[in-house]
Amino acid sequence: MTNYVAAVERLYALGHELHHGPSRKFDLAHMRLLCGELGNPQLKTPAVLVAGTNGKGSTSATLASILKASGHRTGLYTSPHLLRINERIQLDGKPIADESFAAAYDRVTTAAQVLVERGELPHLPSFFETLTTMAFDYFAREQVEIAVLEVGMGGRLDATNIVEPIASIITDIDLDHQNYLGNTIAAIAGEKAGILRSNAVAITLPQHPEANQVLGERMMELSSRAVSATRNLPPLVPGADAAGAVSEGLTRYPLQVLGRQVEIASPLVGRHQLRNLALAITAAEELAAMGYHITPESIARGVRQTEWPGRFQRMAATTEHPEVVLDVAHNPAGAWALRATLSEQYEGRPMVLLFAAMADKAVAQMAQILWPTMQRVVLTHVSGNPRAAQVADLAVLAEELGVRHTEAATVPEAIHLACRQARELGEHALLVVAGSIYLAGEALPALRMADTKS
Repeated sequence: MTNYVAAVERLYALGHELHHGPSRKFDLAHMRLLCGELGNPQLKTPAVLVAGTNGKGSTSATLASILKASGHRTGLYTSPHLLRINERIQLDGKPIADESFAAAYDRVTTAAQVLVERGELPHLPSFFETLTTMAFDYFAREQVEIAVLEVGMGGRLDATNIVEPIASIITDIDLDHQNYLGNTIAAIAGEKAGILRSNAVAITLPQHPEANQVLGERMMELSSRAVSATRNLPPLVPGADAAGAVSEGLTRYPLQVLGRQVEIASPLVGRHQLRNLALAITAAEELAAMGYHITPESIARGVRQTEWPGRFQRMAATTEHPEVVLDVAHNPAGAWALRATLSEQYEGRPMVLLFAAMADKAVAQMAQILWPTMQRVVLTHVSGNPRAAQVADLAVLAEELGVRHTEAATVPEAIHLACRQARELGEHALLVVAGSIYLAGEALPALRMADTKS
């Protein structure tokens, strides 16, 4: 049997995320062959599919927490991970154990090798396809009652899309992964719409007109039962936008859910998160109508118990670092959401931004949105990731934008530099870490280690 460390190493050797490009990617027929060799585990667990550009992880995590709080044995599959690869496959809020991870890897790769040797598959599955099949296999073996599956990229051709979902959720759509999904909102929406099914519930919110049109037309073609989550947005206060009140680090507002009023208190802060909460709550209501034991109280409890680190995650000031906001914003829409939430929560406070990004992202647009709002910008490089943008290239962009900036070769060096600059700006200065989930994943343990020293 392969041990855990070897399983992880061999997975990364397949090519992390998009490194190999489309030539290494299975099509869905190959995914079905692989899962068929394993007894079709993807058909043994009722599933909710969640696609979109932004918010799909938060929506998935919130819905899974509601289902767990309602007493259902719940699987959650997300990507990418923040700290450990096991985070991607969870059962009742806990990442898959190392031993179970290695065992699932062995079963999937053994089946794949048999199919390759028989000439039924052209090559072994990719990193993401292997992990997705491992999740299907693990959930089936653990007799999960319902699984929430976050689509990796797009939807139509994503490895997760071989399930037959009992509900599909589409979060906000924006430009991202254009090399794979298309250069327009309409084209990307068409890919996301691939997770919709005939006569199945489709949960959305009004968004970009082009996306609305594509999704609406596809729902009509399929006779999907379209459900808008607008009913679960916070109630409007006269003269103000729906935003909820933030207290004790929670976004709070009253809401009528399943016929009763409850207080929604979410640890996911920011105006953009209200839409993700509405989608998750609406999905929970629809599942309740299908017979799942979900109550207003379990919805409220599940929302409050949601754990989804790296999403406007706040760390209190210590002797080692100032107050920190760590966010995985990695595209223009995420950058706008972060900027808006910083403005709402920290208006008037000086800020230092620690920034790194993947070179294949819309780095220039993110820079234009975030960098000019900061007193200082520290540019760095995510280690061990061939997709990471080089510090020199980021510095050229900063010069073009006229932004006051400094450079650091590594994330730990950047944290030290950014903390020093924040102290120079005064006791109320804020350190913001953003630009990539990989940056967040490298910075978070370094900051936590600093906390243990203070």
